[in-house]
Amino acid sequence: MRDILVLCPQERDLIFIEAAGLSERYRIHFAGSDLDQLDSFDPQAFLEDCDEIPADAVVGTKDLSALLAALVAERRGLPSPTPQALVTCQHKPTSRALQKLVAPKAVPGFAELLDNHVPFDVPFFVKPVVGRLSQNALRIDSAAELSELHELDRYTARYAQIAELAGADPDAVHGFLAEELLEGDEVTLEGYVHRGRVTTIGVTDSVKYPGTNSFERFEYPTILTEERQRELSAVSARVMPALGFDDGFFNVEFFVAPDKPAQIIEVNGRIASQFAPLVQALHGRSTYEALFQLACGEDPRWEPGRPVGVGVSYCLRIFHDAFVARVPDPEPGLELLVRPGLHLSEQGVNDAQSYRLAILYAVGQTREEAVRTCLERAAALSFRLEPLPVL
Repeated sequence: MRDILVLCPQERDLIFIEAAGLSERYRIHFAGSDLDQLDSFDPQAFLEDCDEIPADAVVGTKDLSALLAALVAERRGLPSPTPQALVTCQHKPTSRALQKLVAPKAVPGFAELLDNHVPFDVPFFVKPVVGRLSQNALRIDSAAELSELHELDRYTARYAQIAELAGADPDAVHGFLAEELLEGDEVTLEGYVHRGRVTTIGVTDSVKYPGTNSFERFEYPTILTEERQRELSAVSARVMPALGFDDGFFNVEFFVAPDKPAQIIEVNGRIASQFAPLVQALHGRSTYEALFQLACGEDPRWEPGRPVGVGVSYCLRIFHDAFVARVPDPEPGLELLVRPGLHLSEQGVNDAQSYRLAILYAVGQTREEAVRTCLERAAALSFRLEPLPVL
């Protein structure tokens, strides 16, 4: 049995690893807690603690934990993307510049936002140069709106601490990137790179709450044609080596509009963990299994093929702050994202418009069946949210 070190696991990691039966095939060691739940964190001390844990492989499933895993792997000579490659993926201006060299038709116009200078005609889009889950990613319709931008101070500071250990400039993680507005359907291609060879796992469709930029659900597999999927795979196969990325899982988010080249939204050097139960249900194989194999230096040898049926990951959100008085009891296929006794704004990771309550998973023979199951389950959940007092 090989020893697998999983860094800073989130709750879904524990569930999905067990669901894939991986604890029967590996000795799994969990180090640290989900960084989103910690008020303080010393990355150097954490890395030193990890040196004492047996490991033939090391993984992390979020941006920060994946970067920590790369640092541990580098210290111990284990297979992994390099820390520098992960920083290259995560620092959007650097990533964009390299993307443009190898896939110019797939990269929108972009520029760092300096001193609130407007690089494009409005409207345009802005996002933190280092960020996550669409936090502080906003459409700008007037120059005056730029004064309302603010960084994710806690996340940015923590990222700077860890990225500096990878040789990154800690000052470079601050600021915003401006991009031309994109149009089309949003999708995510997930895959991995093993010894320079890029393999596509699949493509998942993203559906937003009407009239918002907040994701309502993710549907696997995509409804895109085989030709458009080959286009996305070809772009990814050029971009990932250009970013110096190897021996790891990745996902690339795209806008796909009819009769136009697909446009890259962002590149993430990690597994798309939220999609893992959908892939497992439809392929009979977990991406966590493939992740562990890859971290051991093995080729997962993922077999291509369109699955039968549709899986949906549904995110229940509301669009105003509230006090959480009660949450539903745990149940299979339900991921609770809030706990009672706090305001929504005091917990969880949310985008600029909404607050996440829970994630539901369902599989059906058809897209309509899977979506209907999620909607019915979401409507039956016993959240009690109390309005905040008007000041």
